[in-house]
Amino acid sequence: MTAKWACPKAFDMGMFLAVRAATELRGESRAVPENQDRQDLRGQKFVYDFTEGNRDLKDLLGGKGANLAEMTNLGLPVPPGFTITTEACKVYLDSGTEPAALRDEVSAHLDALEQRMGKKLGQANDPLLVSVRSGAKFSMPGMMDTVLNIGLSDESVVGLAQQAGDERFAWDSYRRLIQMFGKTVLDVDGDLFEEALEDAKSAKNVTVDTDLDAADLKKLVKQYKKIVKSEAGRDFPQDPREQMDLAIKAVFESWNGDRARLYRRQERIPNNLGTAVNICSMVFGNLGPDSGTGVAFTRDPASGQQGVYGDYLQNAQGEDVVAGIRNTVPLAELESIDKASYDRLMQIMETLENHYLDLCDIEFTVERGQLWMLQTRVGKRTAGAAFRIATQLVDQGLIDEAEALQRVNGAQLAQLMFPRFDEDAKVELLGRGIAASPGAAVGKAVFDSYTAVKWSRSGEQVILIRRETNPDDLDGMIAAQGILTSRGGKTSHAAVVARGMGKTCVCGAEDLEVDTKRRRMTVNGTVIEEGDVVSIDGSTGKVYLGEVPVVPSPVVEYFEGRMHAGADDANELVAAVHRIMAYADRVRRLRVRANADNAEDALRARRFGAQGIGLCRTEHMFLGERRGMVERLILADTDEERSTALEQLLPLQKADFIELFEAMDGLPVTVRLLDPPLHEFLPDITELSVRVALAESRKDHNENDLRLLQAVHRLHEQNPMLGLRGVRLGLVIPGLFAMQVRAIAEAVADRLNAKGDPRAEIMIPLVGTVQELEIVRDEAEKVIAEVRAARGVELKLALGTMIELPRAALTAGQIAEAAEFFSFGTNDLTQTVWGFSRDDVEASFFTAYLEKGIFGVSPFETIDRDGVGALVRSAVEAGRATRPDLKLGVCGEHGGDPESVHFFHEVGLDYVSCSPFRIPVARLEAGRAAAQSKGSDSR
Repeated sequence: MTAKWACPKAFDMGMFLAVRAATELRGESRAVPENQDRQDLRGQKFVYDFTEGNRDLKDLLGGKGANLAEMTNLGLPVPPGFTITTEACKVYLDSGTEPAALRDEVSAHLDALEQRMGKKLGQANDPLLVSVRSGAKFSMPGMMDTVLNIGLSDESVVGLAQQAGDERFAWDSYRRLIQMFGKTVLDVDGDLFEEALEDAKSAKNVTVDTDLDAADLKKLVKQYKKIVKSEAGRDFPQDPREQMDLAIKAVFESWNGDRARLYRRQERIPNNLGTAVNICSMVFGNLGPDSGTGVAFTRDPASGQQGVYGDYLQNAQGEDVVAGIRNTVPLAELESIDKASYDRLMQIMETLENHYLDLCDIEFTVERGQLWMLQTRVGKRTAGAAFRIATQLVDQGLIDEAEALQRVNGAQLAQLMFPRFDEDAKVELLGRGIAASPGAAVGKAVFDSYTAVKWSRSGEQVILIRRETNPDDLDGMIAAQGILTSRGGKTSHAAVVARGMGKTCVCGAEDLEVDTKRRRMTVNGTVIEEGDVVSIDGSTGKVYLGEVPVVPSPVVEYFEGRMHAGADDANELVAAVHRIMAYADRVRRLRVRANADNAEDALRARRFGAQGIGLCRTEHMFLGERRGMVERLILADTDEERSTALEQLLPLQKADFIELFEAMDGLPVTVRLLDPPLHEFLPDITELSVRVALAESRKDHNENDLRLLQAVHRLHEQNPMLGLRGVRLGLVIPGLFAMQVRAIAEAVADRLNAKGDPRAEIMIPLVGTVQELEIVRDEAEKVIAEVRAARGVELKLALGTMIELPRAALTAGQIAEAAEFFSFGTNDLTQTVWGFSRDDVEASFFTAYLEKGIFGVSPFETIDRDGVGALVRSAVEAGRATRPDLKLGVCGEHGGDPESVHFFHEVGLDYVSCSPFRIPVARLEAGRAAAQSKGSDSR
């Protein structure tokens, strides 16, 4: 029989007019008013043909739909179809029902599609089949639902077999539909279908699906339908339109599925975007050896190198590749399998990269020698690849340096600073797989996501080992240090998701026999039980038994000055980082300082590019052996005791400051006066009470302990973070701040006499009212004047304060009258604005808040723009209105958070301060913020 397997006709104006006419009969408009209330749906268009959209409509059509439209516009071979907008999804999720006009719009576009294809959805003798695929604005690989082969039924499967001339293909497509539809739409346990498939292969004594013939697949279809009937309480639907409508609703509902919500939290994707739904005419890669499916990258997503990268699988549909169920062949082998399709694919890949000016991730199908493009998107890449590709595109003249800076981010740079395995260490190699996502990961072997999460929460580091991962494994992948699979390639689910998260991943380690039921894997006779330690190298694909030592990354060595990055440097990654960092430093306005309390940290920070110290916490100088000295000062009852304690502290403080000023010579050093919550320096009241009680029971009275207990009771606080600390401590304990100011001033004088260039700034903490600051400032100025007169040197010491209380932010205009600079202490400001005790709430209810979507991210990790950020913004404006030359910085942990750095640039701070190892991240993000701001201004 000669098959009437017709390819879709080229787009013509007649088809477009048919679609437009059908929508215009209902008075619909293509334009969606920008601020339209979703409840007012009159005239809103919910369905777009692929010929109507473009890549700029991602908000409306989702990433997949927008890019399918873009490829259609480029004249590339895209199967015809249409997209249901994200607005329709939002209406459905808000109201529980689809927009009233949606069904008619879908019918009109389906009619036009059927006219173009010359066949109707699910018709008995020659069925049109379609896929129903999700497609949000931001890529969420595998997190939402897709159903292929919609339109097959007991009748149409026979017609499909006749038209295709391949009975096995038709029944294979039908069993796939029932399996996907049952799991996705009817919520049937997917393992039941998998078990039935494994039973069918065992009965035939074969190991792969393709060895099952048409008769085997007919039996499997019957078994699948029984599973649906038993588990879903209904028959598998035979009406093709019912199949499609139910699949569309399932895709809408998958936006709020557990794995999708978890992924959005991980990737900080907003919850209110909704997903589009793409209805695409099916093309088939499972029609035999001259058909297949694959995923291609225009550059290696792991390294950034140019070349032929991707996977191909003959006689398969797309889910076989991404699920990793069957091991693929490298894309390069397609040239020998089907040279014409290979050559055409190479041309299309070049077209897409030159059009998108970036690495493109492409899904394609070959149907009996005809190449079809099913998706393209700007591909996820590893952190190293991101830096390499950005500089390569600059060298090729495709983008400029400003755009290259936007192609990378601080989170990727932080990944590159993680350690790597020591190449000289003695190791026991277990096997090798595909290097899917780089990094060095060590942990205990676990074989399911539940255990990975459970052990991780107990403080264990784990490696999640699976035959292949699926979207249900997402929580385990997040919890694990790395992922190891025995199946799949660089485009499998495990590889794509791991790269997106920056997780180490090795895939397709075929020598690994993974037995998830017995919780073990076997490699060449070696048995790895759950709990045994393994190490995986995502850069080489090697898997080791036991813990392999790690060494610093080359990027850290570069920042510390132990590796050069000249133009001819052999380390291409370091050279790429160097180039982008150099540009970021040239364009950024924000300066970057360090939080450092000693000379060692200061020198490290300086090597990492710090432009001063934004926070030196003097209380950290009195931990350990010196702790008792501060304790004696706080508990002193008499002026004499207090003076003695201060005299002991002064030389120690001075020596510390001299070392610090020497390490940061020529750069500003902001010293915060003592700010200890009392519980950090006083004995624990419970332990002390027990000690005294035991001594009394032995009639071994200790007068010092009794006196100490009385003092601790007197000073005990229910909430030390809101008690006697900061400026309050300086006002209550006479001479405390004066001693510290004297130590700073004398250290500056000593450095000046040594021909140094000390630039000290004195910061008073926890100020809530200008009167507090004025009292401390007057005292400090007297001390500085005394040192100036005694040493005969000119001392220029700026005096400022931390803004870490809501009242300070709200009265910033008044406080600026007595302050030369502000430094926002956003850790305490976040606690006091929210009423949170950070030490308590993160362990108690933050997880629930994140899961419920109250937080997109912890406000201690990224600044709360609407609350804390609003106070920062108003304090900046009020402070500078009073004192135009007021210097402004931030010294909380937010100073090294990428998103927060952009906010601080936006509100006009002069600098951010963060821990030494976050300095490169802050420098990069400060540059990105400046470049984005400049780009916005130019538009």
